[in-house]
This record gives sequence, C-alpha cells and structure tokens, in this order.
Amino acid sequence: MDNSSPFALVERRGPAGPLDGVKVLDLSAYIAGPYGCSLLADQGAQVIKIEPPDGDNLRKYPSTLQAESRAFMGVNRSKLGIVLDLKSAEGLTALLRLVREADVLVHNFRPSVPKRLGIDFDRLTLINPRLIYCAVTGYGESGPMKDKAGYDQVLQTMTGMCTLQGKRGGAPEITYGSVVDYYAAALLAAGVSSALYERERSGRGQFVGVSLLRSALTMQSARMIWAEGESLDIGRDMRSGGVTGIHPAREGYIYISANTPRFWQALCEKTGLTALAGNERYDSVRKRAEHVQEIVPLLHEALSTRTAMEWEALFGDAVPCAAARRIEDMFDHPQVLAEDMVANIEHPVVGTYRGVTRPIAYGRTPGPAPFAAPTHGQHTEAVIGRDDESAGTRRA
Repeated sequence: MDNSSPFALVERRGPAGPLDGVKVLDLSAYIAGPYGCSLLADQGAQVIKIEPPDGDNLRKYPSTLQAESRAFMGVNRSKLGIVLDLKSAEGLTALLRLVREADVLVHNFRPSVPKRLGIDFDRLTLINPRLIYCAVTGYGESGPMKDKAGYDQVLQTMTGMCTLQGKRGGAPEITYGSVVDYYAAALLAAGVSSALYERERSGRGQFVGVSLLRSALTMQSARMIWAEGESLDIGRDMRSGGVTGIHPAREGYIYISANTPRFWQALCEKTGLTALAGNERYDSVRKRAEHVQEIVPLLHEALSTRTAMEWEALFGDAVPCAAARRIEDMFDHPQVLAEDMVANIEHPVVGTYRGVTRPIAYGRTPGPAPFAAPTHGQHTEAVIGRDDESAGTRRA
C-alpha cells in the first residue's frame, strides 16, 4: 500500500490478511456496523472510523474502566479514529476526499439521512464508481418502518425471540449479549467481502444493505417455516424437552446435550441411570420430551453427587457438556489459549489489556495482529490536516 495514504498511517504488525490493502471508511456507531468493520480489519483491511464531534454514543455507555468504554474498545479494535462534522461544509469535503480513495464505506444512518447529509449512494458512486457502499439499518431500505430507529433488543422483542426465550406461559425475556447486532456484524463482513469479490470481475461497486430485522429473522430460519395448509398458530419452539439444557449440580450448573441415541446412552451410563437408557418410553428425543417430568428429577438427583466441574471432567468426550463459567474465565482457558484467540493490546489511555483477536483462521493469510480502538479523534490531524508528502507511518 502507498504509505502516503491516510489509510496507511498505522503499519500493521504480523502477516497479511485476505483483505490486505482494502480501505474502509466506518461512519457507523454502536455495535453492528462498527464490529462488522472490525471483522474486516481483523482480515487485514485498513479501517478509518469517522465519528461526529460528540463521538460514538457507545463511548458513553456504563463501564468499570474509568478512562474508556469497555464496549467501545471491544467493538472498534484495529481502526484509525477521526472526527468529522458532516453537517459542515469542511467536514463533508474532507469525507469526500477520503471516499475517492476508499474501497468500502459503512454507515448506520436511517435511510432518509444520507441524502440529507450529501453522502447517499448515488452521489458517492459518482465520485468513486468502485465503492462498496454498505448501509446498516434497523428495518431495511423500504417499507413503512424504514425510518424508525432500530436496536438489538427492540428487534428481538418484535421478531419473537423474547417470547420464545421466556419460560412457557411466562413473560418474554431478552437474550443479552447483543446477539442480533453481532450477527448483523457478521452479515456485514460477509456481504462486503462478497461485493469486493464481485467487483474484481465487474470493476464496479454496489450498494450492500444489512438490517437488524433481516439479522433477527435469519437467526430464526429453523423456526420461520410455514408449510402450505399448515396452521400458523403451531409450536415452533426447538427446545428438546428439558433433558438437554442447564442443570444444577452439587456446586454450580452444567449444560448437557443428549439428543442423539449415542449421547443419551452415555449420559445414562455416566450418571448411573442405566435403567433409563433401556426403557423404550425414553428412546427418542420426542419421547423424552413427553416424559420430561419423570426423567429430570432422577437426573438432578444423580447430578447432585458431584460439582459441575467434576461432571464436566467425568463426561469428557462422551457427553457434550460445559460447566457454567464467567466470561472472565475465558482469558486463561486452555482451549482459548491454544486457539490464540486472546491478544495483549496496548491502548494509549488504558494501557495494556487483553482482548479478542482474529476470529477466523486462515492457513496462508492469517491476518495482522490487532491494535487498540482509537481514542476520540486520535488520528484526525494526521488523516485530515497533514502534508501527505512528508508524513510517514506510525506503528501501532
């Protein structure tokens, strides 16, 4: 890459990734758009995050880190960070200069906003016909709800996820962890990558639309089936009757999966419930679901003899299972360390911290090491106000 480019201000450490040389402008905020751009950065893309003067609102979220937002740091790794006021002529002009050089632009404005700001697809594609223009929205680009603000838990609630998450007959429950946002981020990275691949053949950029509504429904594709002639009001819950699930042990809790005949047999043998394994009343997932009130008390009695960690060790490879842990336990989990999923990262304010790195494994182009999310406007002067001919690179 040309080192005079503002995208090359940070020299990435480590091997090249499959998206090495791809230049991305990230105008998005919160989680879906920003993390999708971080996934592109993990694969070697050079990403510039562009924030308004008051910053990405995720910076203001509660955090036990005093100097920075843990959430912002977690979803914005490996980016340069600048501040532009797109409502000003100067800010818009600066963005349009960057667009001429960019391969990808990502934003999460509602559909009516980009044209008002002068950054809609039609305008930017005139400036750069090869631009991949990705819009992340709540509800899509058309329809009666297209200009509503969409958020992860709003879409969870709207699309039935919360109703199915709740206990039967009980109140709906949120699935925490921003699952719709993170799945939308994965769709963003996949969609942009596919558009870049197509551009290699056609030479032309295109619009890529990702919405939280599409994300939430795509996640439920196994439930969203309505056969011709079938009643709409039917059971779509995929839970397998209570045997597979989280159960209390003498100390702690353990998740057990025993849906196949092999794993059901092993579970019965390991817990001493061999009589259940030979009982034809329980010889299928469906039958076990019908007789769950008979099976689960016996299973809980057996599990009460050991701790969750002891059961995990005893089940080994015979029964798919996991003792319930905290996220903090993952930093030094031997499997996580073996997969090289945690990196030591230097942050200009927080100092050294440990965080996620490179979620996809590539044999030949594993991608560079991550670097810290930018502080607010950290690279504005270098990117916007520098002399391109005299500027060098700064190693992250």
